[in-house]
Amino acid sequence: MSKEVRPLVFLGTPEPAAFILEQLIAAGFSIEHVVTRKDARRGRGSHTSGSPVKVVAQAHGIQVSHDLEWMTHNAHRNLLGIVVAYGRLIPVEILRDTPMLNVHFSLLPRWRGAAPVERAILAGDDVTGVCIMDLEETLDTGPVHARREVPITSAHTAATLLQELTAVGSDVLIELLNRGLSTAAPQTGEATYAAKISSSEARIDWNDSAIAIHRKVRALRSYTTIDGLRLRILEADIADAKSEAEPGQCGDDALVSTGNGCLVLRRVQPEGKNPMDAVAWLRGRSPGGVRFDMPTD
Repeated sequence: MSKEVRPLVFLGTPEPAAFILEQLIAAGFSIEHVVTRKDARRGRGSHTSGSPVKVVAQAHGIQVSHDLEWMTHNAHRNLLGIVVAYGRLIPVEILRDTPMLNVHFSLLPRWRGAAPVERAILAGDDVTGVCIMDLEETLDTGPVHARREVPITSAHTAATLLQELTAVGSDVLIELLNRGLSTAAPQTGEATYAAKISSSEARIDWNDSAIAIHRKVRALRSYTTIDGLRLRILEADIADAKSEAEPGQCGDDALVSTGNGCLVLRRVQPEGKNPMDAVAWLRGRSPGGVRFDMPTD
């Protein structure tokens, strides 16, 4: 094996992909072309801007395209594709002509699919990781060149875990490219699928256990409602306390009863307002605490 010398074509869109692209450039790899999603509205207002990957590519003078037409006309075995959260399927015709590596944020075959980080936290996994695999026509099924485990702690949110996995993934990818590709190992074990998170999954059902709700707060932009208005639960802790109150009842101390155990709310975001301390939010309401709405569907 020897260092990978083929020019790289990078396909990706969000911040984690941009970080890995930046690290590849810093490591001295030749990036011939970048493919990313079209410019879109980001934040408030009607202004459109390029994806994080496009911003990095343009800063380094790398040619960018927003579709796979360039790949269709330039696909050949002397290129190597690197795919990180591109967001679209790569046609088999391109995969046939250009080998591609995918950086996937799970220990395959567990959590194939769109939301591996969130699903790992929701399931209570105590370990996840990164795999560098050959990209195939079927979803996340390719043989694996390298993998590395990353422990999941109760302090991890989806955002902080993804940040850690991105840094690890960058290191593993660069190490792999520096030593050169060899035969990849087929995936073994039971496959599970990380389906895209639906908006309904983010709503808290206070009949669930404190453990399950705590995972949901860490994994998703979870919310409850009160008087029909959304309240996002940004931070919470499992409480070493008992309560005889009904699930969804929240005291002035931000202690909430659940179907099994209690949570202490730390930070919340009322609808249309900025994030704030949970006790401060409660202080602005009627004394005696509040009762959160329960889902009806």
